[in-house]
Amino acid sequence: MTFRLLALALWAALSASSVHAERAANAASSLLAAEKQGLQTASAQHLQQLVTPTARGMAKVNYDRAWLASVPEPAGGEQWRCLAEALYFEARGETVKGQFAVAEVILNRVDNPNYPSSVCGVINQGTGQKYACQFTYTCDGHPEHISEKGAFDQVGKVAKVMLSGAPRKLTDGATHYHTTAVRPRWARKFPMTAQIGVHRFYRQPTRISMN
Repeated sequence: MTFRLLALALWAALSASSVHAERAANAASSLLAAEKQGLQTASAQHLQQLVTPTARGMAKVNYDRAWLASVPEPAGGEQWRCLAEALYFEARGETVKGQFAVAEVILNRVDNPNYPSSVCGVINQGTGQKYACQFTYTCDGHPEHISEKGAFDQVGKVAKVMLSGAPRKLTDGATHYHTTAVRPRWARKFPMTAQIGVHRFYRQPTRISMN
């Protein structure tokens, strides 16, 4: 494969997320510059070195602890912190797959015009209004202390992978979920798309019959 084709493939892989757009452009430029110097082929090892571990994992995410352990230590800005905290308080007791599923719901809402357009906006929607918060931990009256560092590090990696552009294929576009311990009224009108662990996932219909 020529450097030009590798450059295009690398740009597509990284620029799927705005987080990696600049890195994608720089890496692609590096490959094209190498081609101009007369190099016609590139080894897979060289290409691998240019792609961050998180970006490499976007093509295939394995929903298990072993794969997640290979993801670099999590860090990020405000949106990453909001998603990581939501996963910690809402799903830290779930499997890795269950944590990814909850992250999908939050990001599906970000993309839905019916909800705020940022992760923090989605998570904090309705907070401070009685019975109006979207995520219980934001308005249950209990202090939000993160006391389990290992659990937070894990959900922090899930948040990092999802914000880096991982595919959302677990919940089929779900925008809602609830635990099996409750049965909210809206669940009778929304189509259920998946059940993972103790959570059931639903997609909000475009029209809801009030009959």
